[in-house]
Amino acid sequence: MRSREQKKYLDTLKKYERKMDSKEYQKYKMLVKRNKDEEELDKLSLEFLKSLFDKYYTNRERKSFDHFFKQNESSNSE
Repeated sequence: MRSREQKKYLDTLKKYERKMDSKEYQKYKMLVKRNKDEEELDKLSLEFLKSLFDKYYTNRERKSFDHFFKQNESSNSE
C-alpha cells in the first residue's frame, strides 16, 4: 500500500518541481531516486513527501457552468 501511495505522490509532485525551493527540491530528488531503486520510504520521508504534496497540490473543484446553459422552459412549451 505504501509503495502505491508514494508513487502517486511523486507522480503528482513532478508537475510542481519548478515551484519548490532548492532545499525542498534536493530532498524531493532524493526521494525520486529512492523510488527508482524500488525502495520503500521510511516514516519521516513519507511524512515529508505528504507535506510537499499538501503544500503544492491543490485539489480544485470543477466549476459547474450549467446555469449559463439552461434553457427557458416557458419558451419551450410555447
